[in-house]
Amino acid sequence: MKYLKWIIGIPLVLVIVLFAHYTLPGRDVVRVVGTDVKRMDIGSSSLFWAAPDAGTNTSWTRDVRFINTVWPNGDPRVYRNEDTDWGWPPYFKFDSSNITAQAQDLVKKEGDVWVAVTHYGWRIKLFTIFPNAIDIEQVSGPDVFLIPWFNIIFFAVVLLILYLAYRTIDAFKRRRIDPVVANIDEFIDDVGENAEQARSHAQRHASAATSGFRQWFRRWFGAPKK
Repeated sequence: MKYLKWIIGIPLVLVIVLFAHYTLPGRDVVRVVGTDVKRMDIGSSSLFWAAPDAGTNTSWTRDVRFINTVWPNGDPRVYRNEDTDWGWPPYFKFDSSNITAQAQDLVKKEGDVWVAVTHYGWRIKLFTIFPNAIDIEQVSGPDVFLIPWFNIIFFAVVLLILYLAYRTIDAFKRRRIDPVVANIDEFIDDVGENAEQARSHAQRHASAATSGFRQWFRRWFGAPKK
């Protein structure tokens, strides 16, 4: 039973962690170097793509906006720029065109302009999967420290809900389930005691009957010869 808990628990925890890592927002400090629009045929990786712009037709072949950036060390970082519409994850993003305009304006500014790109999702080159940019905010530099307040509050609320659920279930168990289990245990114990008493009573009756039969047999036929 212990191994079964580990076999079920580890994959379940892993799925929850991966789901949260993909869905919750992250922020990257990067420098915008350009934007692009590509005609994409969304295939087997459609799960990792959002919807077309709100109000347009849904199609597996469509134009997708991209924002090209670089990390402080010079490595490239590419984001797709799609509306999430009313779907999942619930970011309710309807302004992908505005974000493109904002990114294009940043490119024209002189000097190195660093921005914090709020996004969700992963970059997986093998399957042509890109994180989706949700917001762009200019920051002071590449070394700026960003506190993930949303994620902190989210996990705090989740932990609070789990704690309250645990307390509620524990209180319900102590008030409703434990007394029933205790009564069942007492009933089983009583049944066992009564069964033992009945067995002892039957053994006494059987012994008495056997003894009476032996006495009757000896009276009429005499003691058995040795």
